[in-house]
Amino acid sequence: MNLLRTIKISRKQLSAHKLRTALALLGIVVGVSAVIIMIAIGTGAQREVLSKIEEMGTNLIIVNAAEVQRSPGRLQVRGTVTTLTVQDAEVVERDIPYVVTAAPVQSRRMQVRYGNLTSSVNVVGTTPAFQDVRNVRVRAGSFFDEHDDIALRRVAVIGAGIHRSLFGGQNVMGETIRIGNVPFEVIGIMESKGVDLDGVDQDDQIFIPIRTALRRVFNLTYINNIYVQAQHRDVMDVAAERIREILRERQRLIAQDRPDDFTIHTQLELLDAQRETTDTFTMLIGSIAGVSLFVGGIGILAIMLISVRERVNEIGLRMAVGARRKDVLTQFLLEASMLSIGGGIAGIVFGIAGSIVVGIATAWATSVSLYSVLLAFIFSFSIGLFFGVYPARKASLLDPIEALRSE
Repeated sequence: MNLLRTIKISRKQLSAHKLRTALALLGIVVGVSAVIIMIAIGTGAQREVLSKIEEMGTNLIIVNAAEVQRSPGRLQVRGTVTTLTVQDAEVVERDIPYVVTAAPVQSRRMQVRYGNLTSSVNVVGTTPAFQDVRNVRVRAGSFFDEHDDIALRRVAVIGAGIHRSLFGGQNVMGETIRIGNVPFEVIGIMESKGVDLDGVDQDDQIFIPIRTALRRVFNLTYINNIYVQAQHRDVMDVAAERIREILRERQRLIAQDRPDDFTIHTQLELLDAQRETTDTFTMLIGSIAGVSLFVGGIGILAIMLISVRERVNEIGLRMAVGARRKDVLTQFLLEASMLSIGGGIAGIVFGIAGSIVVGIATAWATSVSLYSVLLAFIFSFSIGLFFGVYPARKASLLDPIEALRSE
């Protein structure tokens, strides 16, 4: 039978039962739309998380005192270690050729006062290298420099959130705040960075020179972290291993045959862990959405079985005048395919539109990829063929004489 003629007959048959055809299409449309929207949400979430990791810094290696376990939105530190020092950061930067710079960090949540206003703020003692290592920038004023650190100057750079909550967004350059009981001059305001992967509000921080922080504010001799910037990603693992060797030697862990009392994470490890998590999440919600597409295929199966039953006489007549079983099989497979293709195209349109609406209505980061569109379409077409085979085969195996006798 001529293919164009077969397509014409199939279209005529589907058009003759508009409500039935619409219901069969609806199942596929809903399934394809659900797959595209769910994968768009998962992909958007993945890109947002990976973007936050990239914003943490470039080629970043993080050294934490004590054992640290990281998970999205949570940072768990086990025990307190007092052996990590500012000098360790200086040695790492000076003696490891794969390292561009290193920034020591000690932080503590403290009461900060400005006039009659008081707020609990995360006070971070660090060095000017922190800007490059953690990819942060000053919006107004300036960051403190090495001379400020060496001279133990009491200068502070405030986060965007502190600027809004404590100062009401007013000009604060040269104003004095008190961290604990120590006065500090405000010399800069940081750009807004939002919440990082550890759940820390980066805008709710005040940065002060590390030596000033240790001697005049915290009264400590040790630090919490060292943030290290490697030359490029290819040497991050090598740099991390060299950092481990140097710290073990400086803290005499090798001589005493003791385990590490610090934890080293690289940005690559964070990227891999987060990518694996978000890939699993995307696959899960995509699979759940795929169930609705499978249900749509069952709808095609039911519609095609009804169609075969109603058209038994027509099938018998065609076979009596020369139509082959192959022609009948092709006819019904083509009808099932037209349903799945039509539903797939409509589902893609509604899926893309739905992803945009979800992104606007919920402020979620949704991202429709060509991969998800092709996957949904191929899956819907395969579903149509799969569930159309049984009705088509059943129609092709009808006995012409018995078919003509049926009512």
